[in-house]
Amino acid sequence: MLKLLKNDTWLRPYADAINGRHQYAENKMAELTNGGKTTLSDFASGYLYFGLHRTDRGWVLREWAPNATAIYLVGDFNEWKEDDKYAMKRVKNSGNWELKLPANALKHGDLFKMIVHWEGGQGERIPAWVNRVVQDEQTKIFSGQVWAPEEAYQWKTKKFKPTTSPLLIYECHVGMGQDAEKVGTYDEFRTNVLPRVIKDGYNCIQIMAIQEHPYYGSFGYHVSNFFAASSRFGTPEQLKALIDEAHANGIACIMDIVHSHAVKNEMEGLGNLAGDPCQYFNQGDRREHPAWDSLCFDYGKNEVLHFLLSNCKYWMEEYHFDGFRFDGVTSMLYYSHGLGEAFCGYGDYFNGHQDDNAICYLTLANQLIHEVNKNAITIAEEVSGMPGLAAPFKDGGYGFDYRMAMNVPDYWIKTIKELKDEDWKPSSMFWEVTNRREDEKTISYCESHDQALVGDKTIIFRLIDADMYWHFKKGDENFTVERGIALHKMIRLLTSSTINGGYLNFMGNEFGHPEWIDFPREGNGWSHKYARRQWNLVDNHDLCFHYLGDFDEKMLQTLKTVPAIQKTKVQEIWHNDGDQILAYQRGNLLFVFNFSPNRSYDGYGFMVQQGAWDYVLNTDDKAFGGNGLNDDSVRHFTNFDPLLARDNKGWLKLYLPARSACVLRLADEDAPAKAKPASKASAKPASKASAKPASKASAKPASKASAKPASKTSAKPAAKKAEGKTVGKSAAKKAKK
Repeated sequence: MLKLLKNDTWLRPYADAINGRHQYAENKMAELTNGGKTTLSDFASGYLYFGLHRTDRGWVLREWAPNATAIYLVGDFNEWKEDDKYAMKRVKNSGNWELKLPANALKHGDLFKMIVHWEGGQGERIPAWVNRVVQDEQTKIFSGQVWAPEEAYQWKTKKFKPTTSPLLIYECHVGMGQDAEKVGTYDEFRTNVLPRVIKDGYNCIQIMAIQEHPYYGSFGYHVSNFFAASSRFGTPEQLKALIDEAHANGIACIMDIVHSHAVKNEMEGLGNLAGDPCQYFNQGDRREHPAWDSLCFDYGKNEVLHFLLSNCKYWMEEYHFDGFRFDGVTSMLYYSHGLGEAFCGYGDYFNGHQDDNAICYLTLANQLIHEVNKNAITIAEEVSGMPGLAAPFKDGGYGFDYRMAMNVPDYWIKTIKELKDEDWKPSSMFWEVTNRREDEKTISYCESHDQALVGDKTIIFRLIDADMYWHFKKGDENFTVERGIALHKMIRLLTSSTINGGYLNFMGNEFGHPEWIDFPREGNGWSHKYARRQWNLVDNHDLCFHYLGDFDEKMLQTLKTVPAIQKTKVQEIWHNDGDQILAYQRGNLLFVFNFSPNRSYDGYGFMVQQGAWDYVLNTDDKAFGGNGLNDDSVRHFTNFDPLLARDNKGWLKLYLPARSACVLRLADEDAPAKAKPASKASAKPASKASAKPASKASAKPASKASAKPASKTSAKPAAKKAEGKTVGKSAAKKAKK
């Protein structure tokens, strides 16, 4: 029995479907590797055969075009006219075409296309396997370009192994990575943005829009030329230099790869390469994607598998990418593309609505990628919750290393939009960020590029909106800004600290980048104003943006102090929806949240391991735009309880300011507590800080708002008071276990 079925008994009624998909992939693998005599990597080497290549004797161009009747290479070298010297010949008994030329027939930088003839028509086309495409600035016409520099790029970092404990991803876009209102370059990103990523503490960049795409505003998701790195950002060597520099600094590079669909364009793309609109794509109604205005691949054709699998290997071998984030996986898995389906139970994943050919392709792609590089990273962007997607193939899964936790950003948006602050329930939050299959790793995130696009709003903009324009200068913050800064930090801390695989942040969101993303288009006058990142905002310490950026950096530092934190158990210590309190532990770190907007608590008790606990992070720290109501240099010792002592437990009592979160570490009692810099520390001890307002904008003093477990006069643990009966009973039971 496959491990996927052993681990989840609820899947066993669907064993036939699961076993059938697994067997189908094994059969296809055997077919493509000649019964195992070759490898998937051997099969996926099409880019070495097809396309334009310089050889010892000259040049060779090959193309798969089974429906063509004649093909001519045209370009700068023959005045763009059909010439018998540049006529391709069909390879015997195949749909392949080939042209061999002497060395002086082409030169580096020449522009070219094919003129393809078929029964009843002809057209200018760019070869499917082309590795360089450029656009004319005046005519806006795209052409292939001969790219054969005299000296190949010399890699400085020969071998690289990604750090995945945990995987901390910085999702980014090269073109919009600069402050200026223009399209940025690979070199600008390498010199200006990469150092920020390194300083912030991320260990992986996920680069969007690498594959060539005719329309810049598509965000790179309407791909035309799958083997060509987008030339609008620079040359192939400049992209290689960016990846090389990242590797030299311990940063992995994964590519946002689009194999779920292709742009409709015929002259630039694959839409009608040789008179057969379905050469690469599905027949009939399944050819066009109903929502994306694009074309859907036919994963049942071996030639299409050859093209796509070779594409995966190409980016890893030629550019040293460390893996891929596969876009639009839900669209691939289902004939419906996931549109109009609710996915309420396991039956929805095995009801015959699934595209077994697409599932097979994804499985083969993962097998190939890890065959090429055993340390490669694969991530699925998938929203339906298909079981086994990120489980190993040998266990019955599809082989992805991670799946995107797409429920989490949806949850945060819904919470911010629909609930009053008083109705935010910690139990609901904790369930949402930890709701995942135990046998599959996820990439958790609060927001990605999706939430930043025009028509949507980032978390910071939902929280603060127009007040970011008027009250984000230090000293001029109003209640809305203070609330937004506090919740932005708390949301990110809760999401990042509960990961079981990795954490993702989209470029600029770590410091609360304002506004939305809107690429140049006719509707905005082709403006780049909203297709950039305003780094000047976080660099200006007269503004509040750096508070959020500094917190993000410290947050990642804190998570890294626990070895392989993503593998440690997320142990819930306590939650109380009435108090809006949540506490959980990972390794030796204790995470405590008070989501109440107006109630601070003095002496709130938590049952934890006996000993000394030191603050290591506090969202209320003045250095991060907080009120500084705690003295974080004070070491906290657990209170003795005879009922808990036998399990080495005690009561840790803390002052919890309203709308704040803190992280404490179990300390070596013999080691001195670290003194906090005076500029960051509150001048008053925690016991006196409770007399301060819960926030600058709150009129209620914390001591009055704290009507529940907080009691200075009670000798009993706070958890045993009327509002905390459950703490004492349930916690004691847990301690006995």
